[in-house]
Amino acid sequence: VQLQASGGGLVQAGGSLRLSCAASGRTFGNYHMGWFRQAPGKEREFVAVISWTGGSALYTDSVKGRFAISRGNAKNTVYLQMNSLTPEDTAVYYCAADPKWVNIATSPDYWGRGTLVTVSS
Repeated sequence: VQLQASGGGLVQAGGSLRLSCAASGRTFGNYHMGWFRQAPGKEREFVAVISWTGGSALYTDSVKGRFAISRGNAKNTVYLQMNSLTPEDTAVYYCAADPKWVNIATSPDYWGRGTLVTVSS
């Protein structure tokens, strides 16, 4: 079971990045998926989650209106479109998956390796 995140990089403040996370090893089509991040010296925090149908999504307040989470047609892929980035968005971003909605934003069962996003001022 693997979750592989990609798309991180260095971007100037105000710019955009799109993160991708591909799930393999099992069928994640009916799993809820999400993104978390951990900034230097801080604890990992929830960013956004999306239901397995793609019909429901939640965001942490600091990214509302700037970030958008979506799923691919095959449902095994989740994306995070990040716009209007600020230096405060600098972090390692992790994707996660869980079959239960109650868990996905707090303690998902499956985690991927992170991808580093650095926003310069």
